[in-house]
Amino acid sequence: MTADDATRQPDGQQRGTAADRDRWRRYLADERAEAAVYRELAARRDGEEREILLALAAAEGRHEAHWLRLLGGDESGIPRADVRTRMLGALARRFGSIFVLALAQRAEARSPYSTDPHATAAMAADERIHGEVVRGLAARGRRRLAGTFRAAVFGANDGLVSNLALVLGIGATGVPAPVVLFTGIAGLLAGALSMGAGEYVSVRSQRELLEASAPDPGARDALGDLDLDANELALVYRARGMAQDEAVDQAALVLARVQAAERQPAPTDAIGTLEHDDEAVGTGMSAAISSFLFFASGALIPVLPWVFGMSGLAAIVTATVLVGIALLLTGATVGLLSGAPPLKRAMRQLAIGLGAAAVTYVLGLAFGATIA
Repeated sequence: MTADDATRQPDGQQRGTAADRDRWRRYLADERAEAAVYRELAARRDGEEREILLALAAAEGRHEAHWLRLLGGDESGIPRADVRTRMLGALARRFGSIFVLALAQRAEARSPYSTDPHATAAMAADERIHGEVVRGLAARGRRRLAGTFRAAVFGANDGLVSNLALVLGIGATGVPAPVVLFTGIAGLLAGALSMGAGEYVSVRSQRELLEASAPDPGARDALGDLDLDANELALVYRARGMAQDEAVDQAALVLARVQAAERQPAPTDAIGTLEHDDEAVGTGMSAAISSFLFFASGALIPVLPWVFGMSGLAAIVTATVLVGIALLLTGATVGLLSGAPPLKRAMRQLAIGLGAAAVTYVLGLAFGATIA
């Protein structure tokens, strides 16, 4: 069979070159794999998130049908999905976490449909909107992680960088290995305790500021006794940023509802609370524990060569390599969760961390030469 014959449908109509049809088959395989990813994620969720993910899977099914129509229903020679999509599917089956949503967000952004003449404008638009839908779902998970995750990431990175800088600076002076080891352990404990205490105070202070800004629920009890002509409630809305006319209208509406309810404050009185901010802030104790543990785990890595009896330049090089790997991992993790390129974030993290350590190492060499 010739290539030209392979591109003809049973009705004799020409539909694409052999290269086109190979590309359509790849698109078909990828659409099926992406739909499977969304179904796997939906299986681990319930409620609205489950419905949204299933709707995304259905949309990928429509795209799949488009390529299958162009192929005349011929499913022979369909390749495996690309490596990224297969990896995404494997992660979705095993974890179904925010990391998978963050990866899916990036996958949707890489869609080639906007430049492919055989993809419809609606399909290209779908892919762009899918990226925003997945971004919204990932944002929910990011908000749930915000408080504790922030403390954990910053704690681990501070531990890695500060203790590497400490042991490299001390090690470069030429002091005995036990001195470097005990200096590193002291830096680990001091830094972890400082981070834990600092995070506790920081988060508690933030929560106290939010509580101080939150409306007093007891103020609702006064609504029924307000003078309808003076309408002091309008001042509340103006203090919160409403324009004068809008504030007056809103206050009049609220008071009218209160009067109609026989002095019982309406649930829509808009005095409200700020309880929804608690989730993003987290608790002081959870942030403190996370900071302590993650700083300690990060700070332990640069000390490991001396723990296992290494010394001198070999220990310094080993510590630098271990911390470099850890910095790459944490940087890539932050990049994935934020929807940014993981490699770029990983390299930035590596450059900042090793740059700081290099400064103290050079200073250690200078002091060591002076002492000698």
